[in-house]
Amino acid sequence: MTDKAKDIGTGKYFTMVTYGCQMNENDSERLAGQLKQVNYTYTDKTDEADLILINTCCVRESAEKKIYGKIGELKRLKAVKPELIIGIVGCMAQKDREKIIKKAPHVDLVMGTNNLHKLVEVITEVANSKEHVVAVWEQSEESAGESPVSHKGKVAAYVPIMYGCNNFCTYCIVPYVRGRERSRQVSEIVREITALGQEGFKDITLLGQNVNSYGKDHQAGTTDFAGLLKAVDKIDTIERIRYMTSHPRDMNKDVIEAIAGSQKICEHFHLPIQAGSDILLKRMNRGYTTEYYRELIKSVRTLVPNASITTDLIVGFPGETDELFQETLAFIKEIQFDAAYTFLYSQRSGTPAATMPEQVPLPIKKARLKELMDAQNEISLALNKKLEGQTLEVLVEGDSKNDAAKFMGRTRTNKLVLWEKTGKESVGDLVNIKITHAQTWLLKGQAII
Repeated sequence: MTDKAKDIGTGKYFTMVTYGCQMNENDSERLAGQLKQVNYTYTDKTDEADLILINTCCVRESAEKKIYGKIGELKRLKAVKPELIIGIVGCMAQKDREKIIKKAPHVDLVMGTNNLHKLVEVITEVANSKEHVVAVWEQSEESAGESPVSHKGKVAAYVPIMYGCNNFCTYCIVPYVRGRERSRQVSEIVREITALGQEGFKDITLLGQNVNSYGKDHQAGTTDFAGLLKAVDKIDTIERIRYMTSHPRDMNKDVIEAIAGSQKICEHFHLPIQAGSDILLKRMNRGYTTEYYRELIKSVRTLVPNASITTDLIVGFPGETDELFQETLAFIKEIQFDAAYTFLYSQRSGTPAATMPEQVPLPIKKARLKELMDAQNEISLALNKKLEGQTLEVLVEGDSKNDAAKFMGRTRTNKLVLWEKTGKESVGDLVNIKITHAQTWLLKGQAII
């Protein structure tokens, strides 16, 4: 970094809008860290900003429409403030670089997912050239893991352990915009988590598009995901470790045993099944069957009896008939997930599923989604009701969003809990909460202090 670049943000403000997944959230924290390193100051007032970044997602069509709407809103602001720098970064920038500039000429920079650690260089180029800058690499051999980070919270933080995806599920755009899998070194990950613990963070989530593939791109002898979990479990500066997302095909007994034998790895397994039909799973290129998934769940519940299990489900995938949908419905009733994140299938240009025959009409998809959600909500409530009367360890994360007289926090199994403040607990504490009332998406209780 040049001396001039170190002062590029002095006296200037930036703001950022983030769309998408936890990886995007972490990307935004790393972008903010770079900006603060060169003296930019964050503001939540768009009209006050000298730099506006939109960190984009293109997994679903609805997200793209929102993003283009947001970009359009900034055209008027750019007209009255021509020195304003507007940047579009992330997944949609990686996919639609030319389209963005053509559709929105008021945008100054477009930067892809593999370039995010070069933000200061790109902004400097924009400031010096006064022209559009498109910085989109197809792949990066450099690690973004060492770039400075400005974390939003003070208790929980994300730490990426790998980038990219090799799975190529037929509905998913991620491998095309995030590139192939690249794992960070164990020492680098341990160092970052240790530092976060020293700063006061208690709850760390290891991030990857498929964390179970961690280490497969390294040379022989490098640790796998189970080995990484054992390594981070030894870090004494933090209390809890989570991870997302797991691909069921690559989850194995070594990982489950590592979690069962750990002190800090949380007993929460998020295993996206996507569909309860073998026909649909094959069309999706998921690489496993429903029977394989059943055996996986059996292993989890045998080795980690108190674990919570959650999943993702796609409704209305091409070729999904009423009969195949009923298979998915029956499957969730059989497995009894603690929660399921359900999505309407969205056509993504560039993916094989987008051109598959037998696309399901939107009204049918919506009706099936409601039926699936109703069934899952009933299951979630019943499972949560079993926790009434139990005392659970909860990490205090902060005030309740709707009631400042209450704290909110999560159990090791990722259940959200609300309780009346006693005045004896503080943010970051581990407290015992007796559950008095269960709802579908949260638990309510009383602090035992």
